[in-house]
Amino acid sequence: MIRGPKPKPTAMRRMQGNPGKRGYNHAEPQPPEGVPDCPAHLNAAARDEWDRLAHVLNDMGVVTAIDRAALAAYCQCYGRWVEAEEKLKTTPMLLKTATGYVQQSPWLSIANKQLELMGRYMTELGLTPASRSRIATIDPTSAEGPMTIRRIILVGPDLSGTSGDMPRLEAEGTLVISGDDANL
Repeated sequence: MIRGPKPKPTAMRRMQGNPGKRGYNHAEPQPPEGVPDCPAHLNAAARDEWDRLAHVLNDMGVVTAIDRAALAAYCQCYGRWVEAEEKLKTTPMLLKTATGYVQQSPWLSIANKQLELMGRYMTELGLTPASRSRIATIDPTSAEGPMTIRRIILVGPDLSGTSGDMPRLEAEGTLVISGDDANL
């Protein structure tokens, strides 16, 4: 049975808007802010790609300190792809074996595989025009932020109760439900 599209992080769903009016996951863990450190195992080309992207992706709100492995995996694929492409400049794409059989260069196979993996990571990290077009950023000067509550609709048992306690909006974004109604 096909499960459907992969779930998106709540922050990305908020940036893209909510045309289906589906609820957000308000209990989603929030990763710590900050740019992840570059792993030592990356080769020179991968480190250059890391330096090019890490701060930009962090400023966009796509990558935080916890996303180090995902960004490192993309950069490692990039580094291997660059290395394979450099080797292809000096070796033919097709090689003849000792038995006379013609086969594809191993460097071409490596380059193709790394490019395929890079494409997957680029989609996840918003590094392609198509994946970026699905993200709408919020204007920081706008009075209406991503967490502004305009209307709260409570569905369920009669909330008036015998004690007269009613849910109330204490401050923007804070709904207080007291008494037996707290388990809604």
